[in-house]
Amino acid sequence: MQIHAASVEDYISQIPEDRKEVFRKLFDTVNDNLPKGFINNPSYGMVGWAVPLETYPAGYHCAPGSPLPFISLASQKNFIALYHMGIYAKPELLEWFVAEFPKHSARKLDMGKSCIRFKKMEDIPFELIAEVSKKMTVEDWIECYESNFKR
Repeated sequence: MQIHAASVEDYISQIPEDRKEVFRKLFDTVNDNLPKGFINNPSYGMVGWAVPLETYPAGYHCAPGSPLPFISLASQKNFIALYHMGIYAKPELLEWFVAEFPKHSARKLDMGKSCIRFKKMEDIPFELIAEVSKKMTVEDWIECYESNFKR
């Protein structure tokens, strides 16, 4: 389910009413805890954060001329998804997150390669999301991206 929006507020206005408050809190949690240098940019039918072209002119190899994506949030049909490219690209960060998750949630971790799915809005581990948001700087992400994806 993609939501086409020009801004975060536009995106949130299109989310089902029962998710708006939680989605806003999740957005604020990531936004307030990311290291300086990332920009907020709606893309791919989600809201997210990326490395701006001013910082990394090479941009995203899959979409030349666009900022390098890092974290995205999406309201899907049955869940809210957080996509964290650092978790996908850096095994140590994935291992840390998987080990920490049970300390913050009684639910089983529902996760793909970079996608963390939250089906129960009341069970989102906001403190853990804040922690993982702090783990990579813009410079860390560029270095990780270049060593893993850039050819």
